[in-house]
Amino acid sequence: MRVSAILGGMKRLGDPARDVDAHFTYRHYRTWPDEERWELIDGVAWAMSPAPIRYHQRIAGRFFTKLDVFLEGKDCRAYIAPFDVLLPRGDEPDDDVDCVVQPDVVVYCDRSKLTRAGARGAPDLALEVLSPSTSKKDQREKFGLYERTGVREYWVADPAGKWLCVYRRDAQGGFDGGELRDPDREYGPIESSVLEGFVIDPKKLFEED
Repeated sequence: MRVSAILGGMKRLGDPARDVDAHFTYRHYRTWPDEERWELIDGVAWAMSPAPIRYHQRIAGRFFTKLDVFLEGKDCRAYIAPFDVLLPRGDEPDDDVDCVVQPDVVVYCDRSKLTRAGARGAPDLALEVLSPSTSKKDQREKFGLYERTGVREYWVADPAGKWLCVYRRDAQGGFDGGELRDPDREYGPIESSVLEGFVIDPKKLFEED
């Protein structure tokens, strides 16, 4: 049976499952059909369909390619979705983890976090490319999840507005206010603080073929 049927359907794209009182974990998640992409945030199932549009994929691909080349010969590794990232609350078994996400691009410098299926633990860097069906979740639920689980740097790219924002850890341990590159204001290159020397030019990132 399709997961959407099990969950009773969806309210609208980008919303969690209708049965928000249900609590799902990786035990359930790993049995769901591969053709149905889902994420779990605090046990709530979020649909990741329809598939991203071509422009969305182009942006994620450009970001990943630049990262992959930059990391050649270094200890860190970059991965592009679909790639399961388990974000446990503590030392619970994988099957009991209730936060499982698929960022568009992630970087792991601690290879002990890498597993046969994906990764367990916060990445050093995560990129989300916004789409109409995921924009609110990426900027709200996933922002909070990444902040509390220790993601060191969170990049958000918006294809519609062609803006790029990087959130970094501040002295208090949370994300700062973000460094924004917006075509209506400053639009120069932006550099990672986690991967020293890694720079993205938003003009090139958002070029349309």
